[in-house]
Amino acid sequence: MAFMRLGSKSDAFHREGQTWNCTTGLPSDVTVKVGETSFFLHKFPLLSRSGLLKKLIADFTNEDGSNCVLQLDDVPGGDKTFELVTKFCYGVKIEVTASNVVSLRCAAEHLQMNENYGEGNLIARTEAFLNEVFSNWSDTIKALQTCEEVKSCAEELHIVSRCIDSLAIKACSNPNMSNRHVEGQDCSKYSAQDPALWNGISSENKSPHPGDDWWYEDLSSLILPLYKRVILSIEAKGMKPENVVGSLIYYIRRFIPMMNRQASFNDKNSVNQGTTTNSSISEADQRALLEEIMGLLPNKKGVTPSKYLLRLLCAATILHASPSCIENLEKRIGSQLDQAELVDLLIPNMGYSVETLYDIDCIQRIIDHFMSIYQAATASTSPCIIEEGSLIAGTDALAPMTIVANLIDAYLAEVAVDVNLKLPKFQALASAIPDYARPLDDALYHAIDVYLKAHPWLIDSEREQFCRLINCQKLSLEASTHAAQNERLPLRVIVQALFFEQLRLRTSISSWLYVSANIENSGNPIGNLDLPRNNGSGQLDPTQGAGNLRDLVSELEKECSCIRSEIQKLSKTKKSWSIIPKIFCRKNS
Repeated sequence: MAFMRLGSKSDAFHREGQTWNCTTGLPSDVTVKVGETSFFLHKFPLLSRSGLLKKLIADFTNEDGSNCVLQLDDVPGGDKTFELVTKFCYGVKIEVTASNVVSLRCAAEHLQMNENYGEGNLIARTEAFLNEVFSNWSDTIKALQTCEEVKSCAEELHIVSRCIDSLAIKACSNPNMSNRHVEGQDCSKYSAQDPALWNGISSENKSPHPGDDWWYEDLSSLILPLYKRVILSIEAKGMKPENVVGSLIYYIRRFIPMMNRQASFNDKNSVNQGTTTNSSISEADQRALLEEIMGLLPNKKGVTPSKYLLRLLCAATILHASPSCIENLEKRIGSQLDQAELVDLLIPNMGYSVETLYDIDCIQRIIDHFMSIYQAATASTSPCIIEEGSLIAGTDALAPMTIVANLIDAYLAEVAVDVNLKLPKFQALASAIPDYARPLDDALYHAIDVYLKAHPWLIDSEREQFCRLINCQKLSLEASTHAAQNERLPLRVIVQALFFEQLRLRTSISSWLYVSANIENSGNPIGNLDLPRNNGSGQLDPTQGAGNLRDLVSELEKECSCIRSEIQKLSKTKKSWSIIPKIFCRKNS
C-alpha cells in the first residue's frame, strides 16, 4: 500500500483521556474543541497554515483576557483527522495512506489549507498523493471506502467520482494484467482478506491466476450505493455483460446467504421468525439489496444464468420482495426456461395460506410467459403439420419447446407426491405444454402415475378426465407394457395402450412380409439386409432368406398371442372387458 511521510519532528503532543496538550515548550493560548476532544495549542503554527483558523482566531473576542476557545464540530473526519492536521501544522511526522488521505484532503479543504498559507500546504500534498493512490487498484478501493465517512465533502471535491472512474478503467482493461498493483507495489496485503467461505470453499484457496473475475471480490467490499455507481460506470465503459452479471451475483451472494444454496423450507421458517440464517443484515436490508441488484442486471436474454435467476426468484419470494420485482424475475426466467434445471424449479411455497409444498402458481406463470414467446414461433413448425422435408428445418425452433416439455414433466413427477396438490393445478401445468412438444409421453405418463398413486381417493370420472392428458400413441414399448398392467389407470387407457401396441406389431409384421415378397420376386440384393447368400457367389438365397423372415414373423405372432393372454387375464377382473375380444382377438390376416 502506498504511503507518504510528512514532517520531521518527533511527536510533540501528550494525550490524557480526551485532552491533547502541546509539549513543544510554547505556551498554549488556543483551545480547539473537536467533538468531545480538546486540543490545547499555540496559535502561530495554526495561523501560518489554515485560513479558517486564522479568521476564527482573529474574530474571537475575550474581554477577560482568557485563552481563545474554538468549537469545530464540522471538521471532516472528526478529532482523529484534526489530530493529524495539527501535527502537520507543527511539522511533526505523520504518515498519509490510502485509508486517511480522503479525510485529510477534505479537512484541509474545510480549514482552507491552500498555498496562500504556506508553500507545500496540506491541500497540495494530499492532492498529489491522491493521484498516486488512483494509479493503484487496492489503494483506490480503500480510498473509496473511506469516502463514506466524509461523504458530502468528498462528493464536492469529486474524490468519489475520480475513484469510481479509476476503478472502472482498470476493471475494463486487460483482465490478465488485473492492475491491482502497479510497478513495485506489494501484492501480499490483498491476499490477507478475510477468508470467508463461499459455497464451502475458502477464499484463501482460490486460484492465484487472474481472470475475468479478478475484480469481483474487491468490489463486493463496497457498500451498495458505491458499488452500484462503480458497476454502472464499468458497464458504461464497455465491460462484457457476462462479467457485469458475474460481479452482481458475487455481490448478492455475499450478503444474501440463501443465494449460495438451493432453497429449503428452513429458509421459510427463519423468515417467519424474523431472522435470516447465517446473515448479519436484516431481512428488510436483504430485500432492498435484492431489488437494487435486480435493477442492475442486464436485460439481454441468456446473459444471466437461469440457475441464478431462479435462486433470485426464490430469495425474492422468501424475503417478500415487491410484486414488480417478482414479476420481472418470472418474465426473465420464462424467456430462457429451456436453460433451467429441475432442482432450481423446486421453489418452496412461501405464501401465508400454504396449500402446496412448492409454488406451483409461480411455475405456471413462468411457463405461460415462455409459451407466449415460443408457441407462435413453433406452431407453424409442429411435426404434426409439416411435411417431411421441412422437419429438419423446424428442429431448431422446436428444440427449446421439447426441452421445456421434458423439464416440466420431470417437475410434475416431483410435485405429484404432494397430497395437497389439486387436480386442476396439475392438469393446467401439464396441458400448458402443447402435444407436439413431446416426442414421447413416457415422462408425462410417469408423472400422472405418481399423482394417481399419491391421490388414491380420486373417483373414476376424475381419473378418466385426468388421463386424457396421455397420448397412448406416443408411449414407448416399456411405457405401454407398464400401462397395460397398471390398475390405477382407467380401463379406456389400458385398452388404448394395448390397441396401439398391437397396431405397431401388426405394422412390423406387414412390413417384413412385404420385404419377404420382394426378395422372393427379385434376384437383386436389396439394401443392406443381412440375408444368407449362395456359397460365396454373392447371390441371395431366396429360399433360406424367406425362411428366416417367416421365423421372425412367427416370433412377432407369438408376441401378439402374449398380448391376447394379458387381455384375457385382465378381463376376469374388469367388468367392461367384453369389448376387447371384438377388437383384438381376431386372427391376423
